[in-house]
Amino acid sequence: MNNQQNMKIVDTHCHVQMEQYDHDRDEVIRRARNAGIGMICVGFDLASSRAAIGAAEKYEGLYAAVGLHPNDNLTEEYDQAEYEELARHPRVVAIGEIGLDYFRVTDPRLKEIQRARFLQQLGMAAKPIIVHCRDAHTDMLSMLAGKELRGVIHSFTGTTAEMRAYCSLGWHIGLNAIATFSADYVDMIRAIPADRLLLETDAPYLAPVPYRGKRNEPSYIEGVGKFLADVRGVLPEDLFRQTTENAKRLFSL
Repeated sequence: MNNQQNMKIVDTHCHVQMEQYDHDRDEVIRRARNAGIGMICVGFDLASSRAAIGAAEKYEGLYAAVGLHPNDNLTEEYDQAEYEELARHPRVVAIGEIGLDYFRVTDPRLKEIQRARFLQQLGMAAKPIIVHCRDAHTDMLSMLAGKELRGVIHSFTGTTAEMRAYCSLGWHIGLNAIATFSADYVDMIRAIPADRLLLETDAPYLAPVPYRGKRNEPSYIEGVGKFLADVRGVLPEDLFRQTTENAKRLFSL
């Protein structure tokens, strides 16, 4: 994928550096590249962030994001200097995934630790931010309001009103196969402004039909895009073109 004109779709959130791909990573990435899919390989702690950079250095059409997830690695002490150094790497296009996750955390003390860690990482916001937010949209919207930040709310499953609130702050909305699993998201999908929509897989998680329950991979993003295009009443090629333009603009690809 030497020419960015060959990038027809961008998977703005995948984890192809993870061990689930250790036996066939080359083939997985080759399938995506042959389909014209660019990828952002997203870190969730120091080790995975370093691995994302390593993958981005090795594979064309692959970029990296670095950050410490709110609760995927609770044993890691946040090292601002270390993450800032990683963020300066030329293949790093975003900070993430970072954010809040109240689904697995109910202790108010741990929620406060999440909020403090998130605010620290916003200090690296010279680059776009990939935000993880689960069951915490009220706090997230409050923390983002009034800040000159840009980025995407990854794997969005909030309400239409919450989506509009993020968009009013200038944020993008990332959709993956979760949006295809329930009719509850139809109105929200239709209401997303065209210039704010991004596609993602969250691979190796959240494989779409007909692969549901199996390992996901970036090449499956086409099925998600076709579903969203049908719901929004547009041609798939138009949705792919728009979301790719959105991704290129946001992440400076």
